[in-house]
Amino acid sequence: MDQTVVERARDGDREAFAVLVNQVSNSLYAVAYRILRESGAAEDALQNALVSAWQQLPHLRDAERFEAWAHRILVHACYAESRRRNHFASNVRVLDAFGSSTDSSRALADRDEIEQAFRQIPIDQRAVFVLHHYLGLPLVEIAGTLGIPSGTARSRLHTATHSLRTVMEASGQQTLEEGRLA
Repeated sequence: MDQTVVERARDGDREAFAVLVNQVSNSLYAVAYRILRESGAAEDALQNALVSAWQQLPHLRDAERFEAWAHRILVHACYAESRRRNHFASNVRVLDAFGSSTDSSRALADRDEIEQAFRQIPIDQRAVFVLHHYLGLPLVEIAGTLGIPSGTARSRLHTATHSLRTVMEASGQQTLEEGRLA
């Protein structure tokens, strides 16, 4: 990230801010989608985060930390969007009836199980999980980005991982039990 562009944007240069948005928006959207699990919600959170970033940019102290700062604003926008929507939308997928095989059907079922499990963990845990496993950020950096103690970040990641395992194991047990009944 070019610090001079960040500094120009911080000084009110709209074109410089547009350059920054162009550089980070795809990454920010990907994070928002992984946290919120719905494209419309991710788009809304991204838009709100970018508006907030523009408004708060004059207060950014360290131009080198622009991306971490933008992720922090985005995660908080995801929290707000989740509260605003306060529901889970179902995902509809069009399946190829002619080309589907048992392997692709099982892969789709596995992906759906993971999706359902991920939707069951609280959004603050999802945020830490995504920042750690998708962006590869260390827990100390996640804590700094989110403005939480590092122990809280570690706890949220542990709890999210444990919850995902529990839900997936329970789902696997149900599948096995359903198979025995059939």
